[in-house]
Amino acid sequence: MGRHFGDLAKIRHIVTYSLSPFEQRAFPNYFSKGIPNVWRRVTASFFKVAPPMTVMYLTYTWGNHVYKQDMRKNPADYENDE
Repeated sequence: MGRHFGDLAKIRHIVTYSLSPFEQRAFPNYFSKGIPNVWRRVTASFFKVAPPMTVMYLTYTWGNHVYKQDMRKNPADYENDE
């Protein structure tokens, strides 16, 4: 009744290797090399990323403040209403 899924094509001259998940180490050198590497990369890119983000945050908060201020009613416009 046809071929099985794994036998759909015959590929020659290609060698594949695999390692059982039970033989792998899930987090090799995680604490000794991983965390220091993350710290080094963060400190290296901090001064490239932080100033634009700070400027954008200040612009965003200033814009929201001005918008809320503009949406308020002016009490002087309603002094003579009865």
